[in-house]
Amino acid sequence: MGKVEKYHHLEIEPRWQKKWEEDGLYQSDIRNDRPKYYALTMLPYPSGDLHIGHWYAFTPSDAFARYKRMSGFNVLFPMGFDAFGLPAENAAIKRKIHPFHWTIKNIENMRMQLRSMGATFDWRREAVSCLPGFYRWTQWFFLKFYEKGIAYRRYSPVDFCPSCNTTLAREQVWGEDRHCERCNTPVIKKELNQWFFKITDYADELLDFSKIEWPERVITMQQNWIGRSEGAEVVFHTEAGQPIKIFTTRPDTLWGVTFMVLAPEHPLVAQITTPDQRDLVNEYVAQAGRQSEIERLATTKEKTGVFTGAYAINPVNGERVPIWIADYVMMGYGTGAIMAVPAHDERDFAFATKYQLPVKIVIAPPGWSGSEPLSSAYTGVEEGLLVNSGQFNGTLAQDAKSLVTRWLEEKGLGTKAVNYRLRDWLISRQRYWGAPIPIVYCEKCGTVPVPEKDLPVLLPEDAEFLPTGESPLRYHEGFRKTTCPKCGGPAERETDTMDTFMCSSWYQYAYLSPYYQGDIPFDRKEAEYWLPVDMYTGGVEHACMHLIYTRFFTKAMRDLGLVNFDEPMLRLRNQGIILGEDSEKMSKSRGNVVAPDDLVQKYGADAVRTYLMFGWRWEQGGPWDSRGAEGMYRFMNRIWDLTLEPVSPNQNEESAKILRRKTHQTIAKATRDLEGFSFNTYIAALMEFSNVMAKYKADTYGSEAWNEAVQAILLLLAPAAPHITEEIWNRLGLGYSIHSQKWPESNPELAAEETVEIVLQVNGKIREKVVVAVGSSEAELREIGVNHPTIVKATEGKTVKKVIIVPGRLINIVIV
Repeated sequence: MGKVEKYHHLEIEPRWQKKWEEDGLYQSDIRNDRPKYYALTMLPYPSGDLHIGHWYAFTPSDAFARYKRMSGFNVLFPMGFDAFGLPAENAAIKRKIHPFHWTIKNIENMRMQLRSMGATFDWRREAVSCLPGFYRWTQWFFLKFYEKGIAYRRYSPVDFCPSCNTTLAREQVWGEDRHCERCNTPVIKKELNQWFFKITDYADELLDFSKIEWPERVITMQQNWIGRSEGAEVVFHTEAGQPIKIFTTRPDTLWGVTFMVLAPEHPLVAQITTPDQRDLVNEYVAQAGRQSEIERLATTKEKTGVFTGAYAINPVNGERVPIWIADYVMMGYGTGAIMAVPAHDERDFAFATKYQLPVKIVIAPPGWSGSEPLSSAYTGVEEGLLVNSGQFNGTLAQDAKSLVTRWLEEKGLGTKAVNYRLRDWLISRQRYWGAPIPIVYCEKCGTVPVPEKDLPVLLPEDAEFLPTGESPLRYHEGFRKTTCPKCGGPAERETDTMDTFMCSSWYQYAYLSPYYQGDIPFDRKEAEYWLPVDMYTGGVEHACMHLIYTRFFTKAMRDLGLVNFDEPMLRLRNQGIILGEDSEKMSKSRGNVVAPDDLVQKYGADAVRTYLMFGWRWEQGGPWDSRGAEGMYRFMNRIWDLTLEPVSPNQNEESAKILRRKTHQTIAKATRDLEGFSFNTYIAALMEFSNVMAKYKADTYGSEAWNEAVQAILLLLAPAAPHITEEIWNRLGLGYSIHSQKWPESNPELAAEETVEIVLQVNGKIREKVVVAVGSSEAELREIGVNHPTIVKATEGKTVKKVIIVPGRLINIVIV
């Protein structure tokens, strides 16, 4: 028998990739003979090169899609590029190249890299968000949302660089002092008229997760982000009569209010501040405007504030309450004003202690005498009784919330209310590289939407990128100046572009029929067949923006009559992060980035793919180990030799029986692991199976059991290592293609063990291990246990009090 030639991945992998593409093997068309399965992985930003993190996200997702296809499903697994955004615009300015050319060049490179992965992407369905055929429909969605009242415009603060005279995205503001990345000037807050979507109208719906199977961690993060809380809205009035509306989850503590706090941006601040406090207040307002929300709300940040000089009247007891401003109160949360109850709130207690403000106990802590001060805030208020609270004294705090709220409503002092942490979605971006907002402004007609027939509103290719970084659209006369669609008079276009999350909120629909030319963004037949997405994979870092926005988008689309379901993705699975070999996050500055291209050249895509599935629990990730791909390369060679290298047969029926049992056990485990996204144990099971095959190869080669094992390991490995398995399958004369074969099924009877190892104990201490027949009766096990020579010796001269039997696990002899 001749020795099989060596495994040459550099020849095998490109050849099969070319054939699969030429044959359209992975094209996904409507078929009525198979159930559909829409598998989707989060689309990448075209940064220029795929890094190993992309592969870590895409490879197991591709393996899962391949497994579902072999399991009898008609699978759609598309790919595209989230191509608008700030990085491309910054690159254009730095490199003096148009962002379109920079982006398209990167896409071409990344597309080539994705093909080298051997993934099952149907490239006919590719969608690129920066192409007019895509963003025409992004603009169409804006118009539909505007018609339905979901889109609206109002003034809102943005980060603004006074030197560059431009607004800045969050990514452009650097450092603790929050300076402009371009000129190092400290940023300020500036009010701009901007566009929003009423995502808050869908807040309660977004809190309903009953129709989706998503990780608990993501659900919890979204619940916290939306932040629904029940309580009451109460109106305080300043001594001058101006109303200050507050929301509180604890109306039962109203009698304990000893001061109020307004956000520095609150419109009342300028009105109520007294002359002697004005300079201090103005300085504090300016200082707060230079901080981000994250910095202002940080729990570790020391709370600071300034007294306005004004007072409010507590509506429940008529007490005079000083009004302060503090940066930990935000205009974007609640009403921008809070009542402070320092006795029962840790943040308020720290603030009151710092500024020597009164602390009034209104819910008695256990054992409180009625006079001693608190050393810290008493927050276990549900257990206490109300004190110093007028007619509610002696009421249980847990009952007082509803009682006080009803009393407030009866007195006309407040109303029952629900508050959300979630804010409406600000979609305006003051930059060039995004989908233009399809709105024009006419002096005669006001705000006018661009007619659908005039879409897309194209980005001008000749926009001049100014060195100041200002949006080119603002200064592009040909773009800005237009005619009013209503009256035909002179008008100006909106020069803001849309948040790139707009594109990623509906891109799963774009894949159905990219750049569709119909009356809605996608072919209705494709939508009826494929939607919704069955499995979505991607990073957990998108839990509170992209994954909330796309859920909102689908619910809005339902209300527009475009879809008949509520949730965009029925199941979600998150991958972890691959760190550098130094256990730090990969970055060019650290020099620890792992480039997959070099690894593919050296070891092959299959070796890299299997290592990415084997090396870590997929949802956790971990540090890269350069030896891992090398180990998987050896495994690929082992599979090659194991399945193709002939040996002289030496038939042994017992060995064949053992091999067949392991074959069916491995089929069952691999199937369970793939369904559960447990990719590391799936690969481990195949490695263990290969060891058993190697052990019994000589005894079973050429037998039915051996041929079944060979086909099984190739079929089971095919989702992870598509190229080598296709090549071996072909060389064994098993036809084309292995990826069109049926996923193997495990026979429970053949997989069942005939014997099992159990332990023999004496008084709980292990003395021996024995192999017994599966299904042995308790009487048989008792006989085996008490008569085993080791047990007989250990119990000599003792009385056997009891024999405890746990079938399949142990026999414990209790002696005295």
